[in-house]
Order: sequence, then structure tokens, then C-alpha cells
Amino acid sequence: MILEVIATNVKDAIDAQKFGANRIELVSGIAEGGLTPSYSTIKNVINNVTIPVHVMIRPHSRSFTYDQYDEEVILSDIDICNELGANGIVFGALTKEKSIDENLLRKVCNHTNGMNFTFHRAIDEANDIIAALHILNQYPEITHILTSGGMNSAIDGEEVIKQMNDLTKQSNIKIVAGSGLSIYNVAKFIQQTNVNEVHFGSGVRKNQSSIEKIDSYMMEKLIEQLKDHN
Repeated sequence: MILEVIATNVKDAIDAQKFGANRIELVSGIAEGGLTPSYSTIKNVINNVTIPVHVMIRPHSRSFTYDQYDEEVILSDIDICNELGANGIVFGALTKEKSIDENLLRKVCNHTNGMNFTFHRAIDEANDIIAALHILNQYPEITHILTSGGMNSAIDGEEVIKQMNDLTKQSNIKIVAGSGLSIYNVAKFIQQTNVNEVHFGSGVRKNQSSIEKIDSYMMEKLIEQLKDHN
């Protein structure tokens, strides 16, 4: 079982690793759903941890639809992540009609240069999440899909997540379930969906608040819940 934990700064990342995370999703603007972190944050996090670091590539939180100027920033940020030694990027884009933006997706794939590529929860806003999954399945550069099954909470999207997991079993893509998971519901959720990767943000922070520090007690209890699924 892979546990991915959101980090917003170097201390977050160090704590996430110390408390048992397998991978970090590095973001800024966590309250906005995650934005691209600064150059120095990326550099210093990578230099201070040994577990994989996947960096959020999201220039703004207005939508998942991007113009040509956004594209320039996105592709440049991906190149920077590659130069700094990030293990992966986290990105997603939709057209105005809420389908996968394949024109931008192809450009992003051409810039990954061997880094992992998580298509993030933009897929949860797609007009047809299963059709979107089939499109993403055609791109070998995409290694992960972060999803709540098209719902606000992965618990509510459980059936769709199980379907997505079944549909990607023979592909390169791993489904990462996130949003609304907690130490109290994650074990049953894994049993129901058979996912092998879970994603935690506020669920492992003090008072379950996105602006608080990662809580060692919550992480300890979470690791206990995940042990039976390793």
C-alpha cells in the first residue's frame, strides 16, 4: 500500500517522511486545492527527503482550463521540476466542455522526460469520468490518476473508484484515491475498492485542518490501518 501525503513546505515533507509516508505531493495554496510551489521550495524539499516527490503543476485555481499563456508557464514549470530532480508531476487539464484537453496533455507528456505523471482531480470534474479514464489510458506517460470518483469525497465515489481501478489493472496507470479519507474509514474503503494507493492531506493534520502541521499521532494511526493491506 502506497501512502501519499501532501506537503506544503520543507518541514511538512521531512515530517511526512519521518512518520511513514511513501511519497509526497508537494503543493502551495493547499486551501485552493493545490498550486505550483516555488522553485526554492521544490529544490529544498527534494534535497531534504529521500522518498519520491511529485510536484503540483497548477498555475491558478480559477479552473482546469488553460490559455496559451498558462501553457507556457505550465511547460516551463515541468522543465524546472525535471531539472531539480523531482520524481513526478501532478497535473490535469480540461476543455471548456469538461473533457480531457488532449492538445495540452500531449505537450505535457512531451515534457515529462521520464518523470511520473499523475493526472489529478480535474478528472472528477469531467463530464464523463469513465470516458476520460479511457482517454488517459492511451497515454503511456501517465502513471497515476488521483481521484475521488467524481464526488466531493472518495467515500461517496467508492463504486466509481472501484470501477476505475478495475479498468486500469492491465495498464500502466495506478489509481490513487483521495479526498475525505480518514483513519476511521480508510481500511473499509480499501477493502471495497481494492486500490493500492491512497492520498491524504488534511486527514493527517492537526484538527484535520489544511493549514495545520502534519500530526504524528494521526500518521501513526493511519499507518496501523494500512499495515494489513501491505
